[in-house]
Amino acid sequence: MAAIPDLTTYVRDALAVDLPAATPRPGATAGDPHEAATVLHEDAHLQLGVWEVSPGTFPGSRAGYNELMIVVRGAGTITEANGDQVALAPGTVYVTRDGWTGEWEITESLRKVFVIWDDRRG
Repeated sequence: MAAIPDLTTYVRDALAVDLPAATPRPGATAGDPHEAATVLHEDAHLQLGVWEVSPGTFPGSRAGYNELMIVVRGAGTITEANGDQVALAPGTVYVTRDGWTGEWEITESLRKVFVIWDDRRG
């Protein structure tokens, strides 16, 4: 098994990570959300990065991967396909599994650290 990289500096400095210019979020149903992301580490089965989005509403889904997110700034709500709601605020930790669908409603520009992984073993 490959060694786990030292990622502590990425998480500690999540608010200071420079992001590229934001682009429109596809599929927005309200507002004009724009998003940007930077990948800090990537290998065959894992991706770690920082993502930010401005206020608006848009659908989300996970097809072929899982994600753990930690909100570090901003606010909003995720409404899962079953109607359950998750409040997003600094400190929120949320996992979406392969096949997840829901709707994001961002009320204050939101930044998260994300870890994406798949369940394939090569």
